[in-house]
Amino acid sequence: MTAPRAPLTLVVLTFNEERNLAACLESVAGLAAATVVVDSGSTDRTTAIADEYGARVLHHPFETHARQWQWALENASIATDWVLALDADQRLTPELRREIASRLPEPGDVAGFFLNRRQIFRGRWIRHGGYYPKYLLKLFRRTAVSIDDSELVDHHFHVAGRTETLRFDMIEDNRNESSIAGWTARHNRYATLQARQEVLRDRATPAAPMPADDSPDGRTRRLKRVWARLPLFVRPCFYVFYRYVIRLGFLDGKEGFIFHVLQGFWYRLLVDINIDELRARPTAVREDAPREVKLPIR
Repeated sequence: MTAPRAPLTLVVLTFNEERNLAACLESVAGLAAATVVVDSGSTDRTTAIADEYGARVLHHPFETHARQWQWALENASIATDWVLALDADQRLTPELRREIASRLPEPGDVAGFFLNRRQIFRGRWIRHGGYYPKYLLKLFRRTAVSIDDSELVDHHFHVAGRTETLRFDMIEDNRNESSIAGWTARHNRYATLQARQEVLRDRATPAAPMPADDSPDGRTRRLKRVWARLPLFVRPCFYVFYRYVIRLGFLDGKEGFIFHVLQGFWYRLLVDINIDELRARPTAVREDAPREVKLPIR
């Protein structure tokens, strides 16, 4: 007898993801009651692969990850109580898939679940440097979620209600970046956006004291506030030493050395250089205060 599907809709954002999408959709096949792919203009086989897996494909131009997710959750006509929001280069392990299937029929008063990301870089699992475990809110009630659309680089879901952390891993392995040139080009673009975001937040009204929140996201937000107060150009040096030496990033071998130096130092140095340049040209950044947008219930 086929196991019943979970009261869950998988939503995936795509743009030229033919190398990643099949593994993502296969990992959830038979679990999710529905699958929605929101594509921003792929020119490869991405949408054809989505069709092969029975996904409903929506099209929307890309602005930022946060705004794309906001549009997806507003316009996907989601009928299930729960949403699993994955990037195309993310997939569930079989153990995590079984864990979700066992938890969702009776989740109690839980509004969202954090999944533990296992980062793969150049074929190697990055286990050290403080990069694992890394918990992301990816599974949530559609009626409880909100998203901060002021973020220019990344996206973070927030839920009103209690959260729990699932035990098993979600794998992130971007097969589009078969060479380091693609990785560095993407992070070079991100550094410019990250700098703009930090400068805008500097200009905004001083943030109110943060409420007590011991969730993974709550701890991350507190650390980001500390980071923002550290001096430019010094903080990347401290951070790479912390990750590579204190948090034992050197145990990740050659790939770990490349990853921790590039992601922990080079990328953050680029951000600081861009911040320094933007502060010297105040009119180069528009004056927008960050805001959080509540997603309507569909």
